Amino acid sequence: MTQILNAQKLTRYYNISRGAFAQSATLKAVDGASFTLDRGKTLAVVGESGCGKSTLARLVTMIETPTSGTLNIAGKDIVGASAETLRGLRPKVQIVFQNPYGSLNPRQKIGAILEEPLLVNTNHTKEERSEKARAMMVSVGLRPEHYDRYPHMFSGGQRQRIAIARALMLDPEVLVLDEPVSALDISIQAQVLNLLAELQAQHNLAFLFISHDLSVVKHIADDVMVMYLGRVVEQGPRDAIFANPQHPYTKALLSATPTPDPAHKRERTILKGELPSPLNPPQGCTFHPRCPIAFEKCHTVNPQLKQHGKTLAACHALDI
Repeated sequence: MTQILNAQKLTRYYNISRGAFAQSATLKAVDGASFTLDRGKTLAVVGESGCGKSTLARLVTMIETPTSGTLNIAGKDIVGASAETLRGLRPKVQIVFQNPYGSLNPRQKIGAILEEPLLVNTNHTKEERSEKARAMMVSVGLRPEHYDRYPHMFSGGQRQRIAIARALMLDPEVLVLDEPVSALDISIQAQVLNLLAELQAQHNLAFLFISHDLSVVKHIADDVMVMYLGRVVEQGPRDAIFANPQHPYTKALLSATPTPDPAHKRERTILKGELPSPLNPPQGCTFHPRCPIAFEKCHTVNPQLKQHGKTLAACHALDI
């Protein structure tokens, strides 16, 4: 079986209190996302801040439970699953956080940080834990003498290597990468991305790669899913998304991506207005207040994902 992850109409809603005398509101952080992920492949999730990318990461890593829909991991649906089932699935999905400075315990030495997942989840002896931690350090490009050092003694790139090593200690099948290189210098970003590619090939890992940087996404992704205010507006193969985007929001994101070729002129799409409040999203297509091609139907009817060319896109203008 090559498919490791399958989500259908996945949602995560939050009830938000507005005070003693105001009616509570519903925040639809993820609203009907459907996608699949195969072993050895990378699905990139992109969009502006507040679009639901990190909430989706928390659902996949089982930090939070979906409100509705299905989320199938390694052949088991986590929605309504027992605590024992979830305990068995959690080692299969690990996460690397955005900030390598905040994701490591400053009071623990690197060896203890790497051994902790084994201490909690396995019956390995102390010698076995130490041996695996040291081997993992070598695989991510760290030296043996780093084992007894504290996180503050490392650079940002080295700390992210430590975070990646910790995520791999339980031999996961899915790695959720939540903006893993955005806090690093541009030269270090390339090193960490190349390391991730090597580890993916070595361990046949599936990556859920969350990012707002489309130049990074173009380098690492196999498929791309574009989100706006909790909904998926376009998804498909990376090459199709970058060569011929269908949704106007995807076009706007790509037009804002810098290109290294000064001779290549890209027409810039400027979105008007601000991102609407997720507590009070627009009726119909949630993108219509900022869309340059919106028309009357967009104000009242919410478009559904349909096949347009090689990608799925949710846009009424594509049906004309």
